[in-house]
Amino acid sequence: MRDYDLFAIGNALVDIETRVSDDELAALGVDKGLMTLIDEARRAELLAGLGERDTHRACGGSAANTVIALAQFGGKGFYACRVASDDTGDFYMSDLAANGVDSNLGAGNRPDGVTGTCVVLVTPDTERSMSTFLGATADIDSSAIDAAALARAKYLYMEGYLVASPTGRAAAIEAHRIAREAGVRTALTLSDVNMVGGFREGLIEMAAPGVDLLFSNRDEALLMTGCNTLDDAGAALRGELAETVVITDGANGCAVYTEDGISRHDATAVTAIDSNGAGDMFAGAYLYALTQGQTDSNAATLACRAASKVVTHFGPRLPATETMLVRDQVPG
Repeated sequence: MRDYDLFAIGNALVDIETRVSDDELAALGVDKGLMTLIDEARRAELLAGLGERDTHRACGGSAANTVIALAQFGGKGFYACRVASDDTGDFYMSDLAANGVDSNLGAGNRPDGVTGTCVVLVTPDTERSMSTFLGATADIDSSAIDAAALARAKYLYMEGYLVASPTGRAAAIEAHRIAREAGVRTALTLSDVNMVGGFREGLIEMAAPGVDLLFSNRDEALLMTGCNTLDDAGAALRGELAETVVITDGANGCAVYTEDGISRHDATAVTAIDSNGAGDMFAGAYLYALTQGQTDSNAATLACRAASKVVTHFGPRLPATETMLVRDQVPG
């Protein structure tokens, strides 16, 4: 009996998102378009630099956004993560539950300390630049894994950002082992070019001996493989890491690489205002479709439609009613 469509493991971060100009981004000293790990002092400096401007706050982290998207589509998700016993951790727990996602979090397993945050700065070209203070999630380990819940899931989803933490990487590897032994299908996202550039071997270790499904964007795939073309990268990733590889390419949609060949799927033409969460939404929609018995082609169609929709909103996810509307507009 599979009680969960998706069991995800990843960093628990409260996203603090706001709009800035390119000049403001440069003045803050933030690298555009990248995820940069920062310490608590740098976080305080950034928040002070932003002043009293309006911000949007939500429980986040890449895999959290993905499992919440799946839940909004109508799936059942579980999130394995780590937050501290502070007010921010309280917010994270309540927001996760409000979005219909079960978790390992409880009063007895939240350490003293500070819950992680991610300051997301969105420039007028919709690019998001992320400064991440891991806080409590830096020490996520295998104790976050509810093995019984994982064994009752259809898919395990591992966030590539975990590779930056030795204990997080070990937790993902342990979750992968448990999933394989329980007959649970597995998925990994490469997450970010900084993770690929700095931790390529660790990502390979997380994927070993191979996952059923790998998500990557264009830049990550080319850097991970050293290839010059998307199709060469897709073939290389299939050969080394996964049975099925899905590579997103922004407004160009995505390409799906399987043993049957390559299929391409267009994105919907929209006016984007914020690219934050597009890849997370894409993965959530794709995994929702697969766990409901749909084909990779149908999953890619839904995922492209959902990702195109989320970039028209500020923040990493859609209102639940809009998510359901996207689902109902795509034949399945």
